Amino acid sequence: MSRRLMLCCAFLILSLMALPVTCLAGPMGKITLKDGSQVYGEIMEMTEGKIQIKALFHEGKDPITIKWSEVTGIDTEDPMSFVLSNGTILQGRPAMTQPGTLDIQTGLLPEPIAVPLDSVLAVNAPAKKAVAFTGNFNFGGSVTSGNTDVKNFSFVGELVARSERLRLSMLGRYLYGENDGKLNVRNAYGTVKMDFFVTKRFYIFTGVLFEQDTFQDLNLRSSFFAGPGYQFIEVGDYSNPYVSKLELHGEVGLGYFDENFKRAEDINYFTGRWAVNFNWPILPSLTLFHQHQGFPSLEKTSDWYVTSQQGIRMNIWENFISTIQINWRYDNSPAPGTKKADTQYILSLGYAFES
Repeated sequence: MSRRLMLCCAFLILSLMALPVTCLAGPMGKITLKDGSQVYGEIMEMTEGKIQIKALFHEGKDPITIKWSEVTGIDTEDPMSFVLSNGTILQGRPAMTQPGTLDIQTGLLPEPIAVPLDSVLAVNAPAKKAVAFTGNFNFGGSVTSGNTDVKNFSFVGELVARSERLRLSMLGRYLYGENDGKLNVRNAYGTVKMDFFVTKRFYIFTGVLFEQDTFQDLNLRSSFFAGPGYQFIEVGDYSNPYVSKLELHGEVGLGYFDENFKRAEDINYFTGRWAVNFNWPILPSLTLFHQHQGFPSLEKTSDWYVTSQQGIRMNIWENFISTIQINWRYDNSPAPGTKKADTQYILSLGYAFES
């Protein structure tokens, strides 16, 4: 075999050996696991308690996913970004000095910064959109004809738009029902609220509530309110996948409350307000939620009103969902001839979106 042919063969073999490396464009490195095994390849990102890596010589095209709780260290010569639980973002080259601890060499300090792995919330996290939208629309209904003519319809919709400083929340629902041509349910509810985040957790808000109910003798119930709120738990606070998307915030404030009745005497007063919003996607296909608001009169202790909705939302196929929801309302000073409490049970199908 000629020398030229031997050189060509050697070059071809080396090229094929280097191909998996040169095809990878991201940070090349090593991930060390608790069982002592090591994975080499392109480290993509870590979010929601899982890290993705395009492993060398892996047969599949998609990156493999490893639980962050199983990782004891990362080593790479390429800079990476790390988001810590206290909100700090570090940019630098990581190296494992001891299991469970990273030394991150930044360009600002001569010495590396020691960071415990359990304080890292995200690695190479994708950039957040300027405004993120989440929401859902749900419809329910039934029609029966023959010996009994029954019609029931319901609509529930929710939209949240969130930026770094602002959050717009909108919620609405409408229920209608009739039996043998006689109306037996008709009520509507809507609320709009704007939050301005002064800090990462603390915000001030202003909002409005409107409600109508034919069988509460109610033309319009309305309230205008404002005050401070606090985001106790935000999405991403916890790395555990079962609570990583948990949200909880609470509010207190002041406002004006007005009830305009068809026959009874109208009621209006200055009011306090408290509110709680809880949303917990336990699994990708199962979410628990609870929202309520209370309006106690500042003028007469017997005048107060509470409204709430809670339930379970289940993904049935892609973005299509099914919701089991209970709405409860309590007016301590209702119109004469009407009851204080109303409970609504709603089973609906809908569509959820996130962008």
